[in-house]
Parts: sequence; C-alpha cells; structure tokens
Amino acid sequence: MSQRRIVITGVGLVSPLGLTTSATWQGLLAGASGVGPITLFDASQFACRIAAEVKGFDPLAFVERKDLKKMGRFIQLALAAATEAMHHAGLAPGAVDPQRMGVHIGSGIGGFDVIEREHQELLAGGPRKISPFFIPASIVNLAAGHVSIRFQARGPNSATCTACTSSAHAVGDAYRILERGEADVMIAGGAEAAITPMGVGGFAAMRALSTRNAEPARASRPFDRERDGFVVGEGAGILILEELEHARRRQAGILAEIVGYGMSADAFHITMPSEDGDGAYRAMAQTLAGAGIRPEQVDYINAHGTSTPFNDKFETLAIKRLFGESAARVAISSTKSMTGHLLGGAGGLEAGIVVQTLKHQVIPPTINYEFPDPDCDLDYTPNHPRPAQLTYALSNSFGFGGTNAALLFRRWPETAGN
Repeated sequence: MSQRRIVITGVGLVSPLGLTTSATWQGLLAGASGVGPITLFDASQFACRIAAEVKGFDPLAFVERKDLKKMGRFIQLALAAATEAMHHAGLAPGAVDPQRMGVHIGSGIGGFDVIEREHQELLAGGPRKISPFFIPASIVNLAAGHVSIRFQARGPNSATCTACTSSAHAVGDAYRILERGEADVMIAGGAEAAITPMGVGGFAAMRALSTRNAEPARASRPFDRERDGFVVGEGAGILILEELEHARRRQAGILAEIVGYGMSADAFHITMPSEDGDGAYRAMAQTLAGAGIRPEQVDYINAHGTSTPFNDKFETLAIKRLFGESAARVAISSTKSMTGHLLGGAGGLEAGIVVQTLKHQVIPPTINYEFPDPDCDLDYTPNHPRPAQLTYALSNSFGFGGTNAALLFRRWPETAGN
C-alpha cells in the first residue's frame, strides 16, 4: 500500500495580532507587535508587567452564555480557532463520516485562570463554594473534548501536554494518525491562556521573562544581542489535516502538504536546552530524513526563537550543525517577536503561520532585531517581510523538560501566491 499523503485544508488562528487567520497574517506582514501592558489582572506588583494578550475576544460569538462556566479561556480560544479552521476547510456538518474525523489539541498549562479562581473560592468560602465545573473547565484535554462535541468528530481524540511543544506534537501526532489510516480528517493544534497572576508570576520567578516593561512593543527580540527573556502570549492555532484523496473527492481547497515530523529529548535539564543544541538538531534531522528531504532544500525555518539568551543561541547552533554551508542561505524568522510566546499553543499558531507563508510566498520578519549577536549570526529576516520562492518550510518547537518537535510543510503549487 502506498503511503497516504496528508494536506492542510483549513487554518484557524486567534492571536495577539488578531482574531482570525487573515488579521494575524496582516499583522505579521506589518511587523506589528501584539505585546502591551497586562490588562487581564493587576500586574503592578510584578517584575514583569507586559504580555501579548488577545484583544477584543468575545467568547459569546462561539459559546452560549450558559456554557461559559464550563470552559476555561484556553478552551474558548480553541473553539474559536477550530470554528474558523472548519469553515475555511468547507467542512459543514455531514461532509465527513464522523467516525473518520478526529481531534488532537494540545496545551501546556490548561485552565490556569479557572484553577486560580476556584482556589480563591475555596479560601473564601470553603469546599462548598467550588464549582462543579471546576475540573472539566480546567483540564488540558477538554479543549479537544469540546471541539469534538461541537463538530461531532467521533474518531481519535487526544491531547498533548508537553510544555511549549504541546501543539507541535499534536499536529505531528495527528499527521501520523492520518498516515496510518486511522482517520481521514484531523482537527489539530493547540491553545493557551496563561496570562494569569500565577502564570506570569511563576515564569517571572524563574527569571525567564523580559522585564522591558517601559517598552513592551520592543520586549520580544529573538536572536538580538539585547534580548532578556520571553513575553507570555495567549491564543490558539488549529489546522485541518486531511488525507489527500479524501480532500480531492470533496473538492477541498488545499493550502499546503505536511511531509515530515520529528521529535526528540535533550535528556539534559528541566528548563534549559542542551548546550550543543543536540536535541533540536536531532528533531530537525529526523523530520527531514523521514520526508526524504536534504537540508539545502529547506527554504524557510519558523524558529522556536523565544528571545531568551540560551534558546536562541542553542537553536542557532543546531541549525548550523544540520544545515552546514546552507545554514547561511536559509531564511529564518521568529514570529514570537510579534505574537509573544504562546507556550503550549505556539506550535499550532506557528504551523498555521508557516502554511500562510508557503501560500503567500512571503516570509514574515523577526522584529526588534537591532543589535547583532555574534552567537546568532544567521539570516533572521530582520524587521521587514521578504517575498521569496518557497517550497519547503520547517517549524520548530522546543519545551521544558527537553522535549523537541519539528514539522515540515511543502508548498501546494495550485495555491501559492493566491
């Protein structure tokens, strides 16, 4: 039996740059920053007082008021992104055998907002004040659960919780499910909403966050010599992955093809990447080898690029090791410079951005790149988008605990530039 080919037929993005894929993409091309002062809670006493919030999001556009209490914010964002992705893919009710459609949505944190709120209820009024919806509103797999219920997807249903690699793993694992023939359509990606007192306070206590509070729009600066930490973001990125012949039979619009997925572990440290970038190198190498693609064939890398001193340096080392002489030629950018770091939602958002990059044949920039770092000396597409002829694009995601993932996408020739 020949290997099943898997394509992308829909994308839904909710990000600090906009509430839709189109708005997010236009923000990226404009080099806009989604970072600003925190408004979701009073951060005046915090070392870090900035974040990349999703602005103007109205969950009632996607969720009935009576159901809001059953969903943490990350679930609401996932439903919004999945709704757009399904519409984009033209998947109306009845268009797919429900038992052949599955869901795989990751989150690194889940319902921190719900956990913090219900803990306050416990302290104030005792255990009787805890909501009966506390657990289902906060646990990580309920984003996938609600999406499957909403769209009657009765096939494989799962969730990944692998820190900042969660939704890259979700997309990759959904790809494997489709390759094995266990489904024809997968709704896959991730969501995160960790801009809460404990979320921001915890990362700040680790000294992982930027404290450029007076200049929030300039705070996220991947690969720049003056980078001082990442900026917490929130949002969701959902892709519709579909077996090629299934998509052709229903005359779906095809946006790109996913052709590779690799994963690895650093086995080094709970928070810091391995100093030689070995785990990142092996995830990328495995991805390309599985797709039968040589490094010099890759035209663009959407880097993990968090704006932390160690991550950016070691990711650069990994790219150099894998790409050799072609490392200087490949275009790289970190869109986290504009969206902030969506943690477990980053891989889904950035996979969607890579699909848009291939479709429109334009590389989004790394903004705030002002001071070159001798340890980060590759082409990071500084400050301005760049038209380019792109066939293969890689998306990197790395997480605490040394977990790594890379996804490889190929341009679909009939949609490029449209």
